[in-house]
Amino acid sequence: MSVQALRVARRERDFVRAAGPDAEGYLQRMLSQDVELDLDDARPALLLTAKARVIAPLVVLRRGPHDFLLSTEPGLGERVLAELRRFRFAAKVELEPEEHEATVVFTVERPAGVAYRVADYGEAAWEVLDGNLDGEPVGGAELELLRIRAGTPRTGRELDDRVLPAEAGLTATHVSFTKGCYPGQEPVARLHYRGHANRGLRVVRIEADELPAYDAELTFEDKHVGRVTSAALDPEGGVLALAYVRREVPEDAVLAVGASIARPLH
Repeated sequence: MSVQALRVARRERDFVRAAGPDAEGYLQRMLSQDVELDLDDARPALLLTAKARVIAPLVVLRRGPHDFLLSTEPGLGERVLAELRRFRFAAKVELEPEEHEATVVFTVERPAGVAYRVADYGEAAWEVLDGNLDGEPVGGAELELLRIRAGTPRTGRELDDRVLPAEAGLTATHVSFTKGCYPGQEPVARLHYRGHANRGLRVVRIEADELPAYDAELTFEDKHVGRVTSAALDPEGGVLALAYVRREVPEDAVLAVGASIARPLH
């Protein structure tokens, strides 16, 4: 009986260390998620502006009683570090960059070493740090297709200063509504309890052979209703895309991207 090789993918990440007697309390005050974690546990979180715009999506890993590692998208480490240092004041917490090699391993069971779950790709996966892992390589194009199919937002595509966490579908996974205050909490809570997002992220299949431009307009019944944020060619045919679509548009609506048709995937 043959054993199927693990699928593995290298991915670039930035890392910030937060350590010291006040590390947990400080991160609890600065991030959207409850970080009172058990040892070696991790949770997704957001670092937000006061107006609840996303500075960086994070994974917070507890490595020790007073030692946390923040993992974020490439290019965001310096911004995360600057924001956390800016409001540190008298808190006894060291904030420094770290370097690690990150590998996504597609498996249900937890791999050996420093590892935490990632939900970015629509199937069971772990991110392993500094592990020498062999397996069937997953290329960047396939990884991007998995991300789009799973509806996972990415900074510079789905996440920018126009977008609130609820619009990107992040409040269910990256936000605690029972913890204390943090920057951006008031608008996040107000939208959650008293209103609704005017638009949401959807996965669509575009009947086309070429990728649409970033921010390409989506229309429904000749009205502008959204924009395309990410797109990738699908080996099964057409283009898979992530798009922001206004809330009042039916989930099963057939949209138009220029002269092409966009149908809901889910």
